[in-house]
Amino acid sequence: MRPGCPDGEFKRLEDGLGFSLHGDVTTTLGLHNGVTTRRASTEAGAFLLGYSLLDVDGILEAHRDLVSMVEDAREEGEEDLVVGRIADRQWVPLARNISGDLLFVDHRRRHSGEIGEMSFGDPEYRVLWPRMDLMLVDLCDSVENGTPVTSVPRVPVVYEGRMIEWHVRRLFGCPGARSAYREPAAGRDL
Repeated sequence: MRPGCPDGEFKRLEDGLGFSLHGDVTTTLGLHNGVTTRRASTEAGAFLLGYSLLDVDGILEAHRDLVSMVEDAREEGEEDLVVGRIADRQWVPLARNISGDLLFVDHRRRHSGEIGEMSFGDPEYRVLWPRMDLMLVDLCDSVENGTPVTSVPRVPVVYEGRMIEWHVRRLFGCPGARSAYREPAAGRDL
């Protein structure tokens, strides 16, 4: 993990996005301005459900890609198929996996602070957590207890005490079977 983001970078990021950052994003970047870029899926750094935390430049680049998708959809008259479903100007990418899928913090007024997952090829994004603190609690519990997280149940597997992979849990003994819903842990507002 890289050191925290200098204060001036927050202004540059907000200027590039065109809006103020949610506190969870500034806190995260203040602690760690991303991770060293991975070149292969076997390299360390993808501890966040198989995603690598982005730095300021990576966030700006991924956000430009989302904005480009929104603009292209508007030009083609397909705004209703894209905006708020697979891309949005108000999504701030937080992490990217090796195939380009994104975890993001939603900055839209009604969804502010939600952690979403945008996977290329899926017709709509998934809300994974309503807030980052709940995400962190769930991830820590999952690593400590081997319990699944997210609606597509992912279970952490730790290799040699240094690398975490998140495997999709198979249900009912059927290869490839995946759950569309996970009951939240008792007392959690998911």
